Amino acid sequence: MIGRRQQVALAVTAVLTAAAACQNHERQDDKHPAPASSAARGFTLVASGDVLPHNSVVDHAAFDANGSGFDFRPMLSGVEPVVSGADLALCHMETVYGADGDYSGYPKFKSPPQIAQALTATGYDGCSTASNHALDDGAQGIAHTLDAMDVAGLKHAGTARSAAEARSVTLHEAGSAKVAHLAYTFGTNGIAPPAGQPWAVNLTDTGRMLADARAARRAGADVVVISVHWGTEWQEAPDQLQLDLARRLTSAATGGRPDIDLILGTHAHVPQAYEKVNGTWVVYGMGDQIAGEMFNDQGVQDRRGNESTLARFTFAPPARPGARWQVTKAEFLPQWYDLDAGRVLDVNRAIGQGADLDGVRDRIKDVVLSRGAAADGLAMGG
Repeated sequence: MIGRRQQVALAVTAVLTAAAACQNHERQDDKHPAPASSAARGFTLVASGDVLPHNSVVDHAAFDANGSGFDFRPMLSGVEPVVSGADLALCHMETVYGADGDYSGYPKFKSPPQIAQALTATGYDGCSTASNHALDDGAQGIAHTLDAMDVAGLKHAGTARSAAEARSVTLHEAGSAKVAHLAYTFGTNGIAPPAGQPWAVNLTDTGRMLADARAARRAGADVVVISVHWGTEWQEAPDQLQLDLARRLTSAATGGRPDIDLILGTHAHVPQAYEKVNGTWVVYGMGDQIAGEMFNDQGVQDRRGNESTLARFTFAPPARPGARWQVTKAEFLPQWYDLDAGRVLDVNRAIGQGADLDGVRDRIKDVVLSRGAAADGLAMGG
């Protein structure tokens, strides 16, 4: 139930929506300014969890569009300041897009392509697209999705329209670094790849993932980020497969330099722990940034599916050429998707505006820090 203080906070968020949309174009233009000098510059990276548009989410976007299609920008306006303020912002698009009004929700999703425009307007630079729903509409679903992202100026990693695209490396510029983004999923709900297209979706395989990371280094990447769709749904603790894969990936190095610099997890529907493993930060699960009403394995509506985190890492240039870029600051920011209002809220900001979300914040914090990340410097950002 929404309390009076929370209603006030949501009203403030709605008022801010128009201003956020107007300001974003200028922020996007200024997000990657030309360097003032040749000196190496650090950067901040922000990442968020699954965008999973159930029918109720799509209905909110239709309402916000006032009969002119779908507008997902107001839904994300509450986190736009954090996302657009980063040098590099990465999202996870769990579903594929439909075409010409052919949209559907669970169990096989086909989402409106206007989501891509909203993600760009919020400040995202790229999305991982490898998920268990990546083949919900076969090859055409992948094509519709990546085509829409290309039009929106949103880079992508994890699915491909061709073998050549599957072999390519997604590179972003942040500060003075080139950042590679790779993405993989544990599976595709039993749906086989399209005939003759085994490369359509990247699947988790330690050897393949490390080979891709090393190829990204050869392609010029200073920092390699891997998004992994993994874990057990509704389970806050990382499962053994997550723990084992994280250890294998973070222990790999070439020439004394780790092959992977950051691991970002999705899929479990609930926030999971952050942990520094072999000197590398692993986010086991960020939770769902956007999702409709869901029921857990016991058939009970589980509002934890509307809780998530924004991960924010600050990277500093290496002390010497060829050395590793170092994370000098690690943060998480609690998020909450309000099912009734159809809005993603920055929980700390919403609490400051009077929303009764202290319990949500504390529950997320307890889970995120449950594997001792605070001792390695992880803190809740403001």
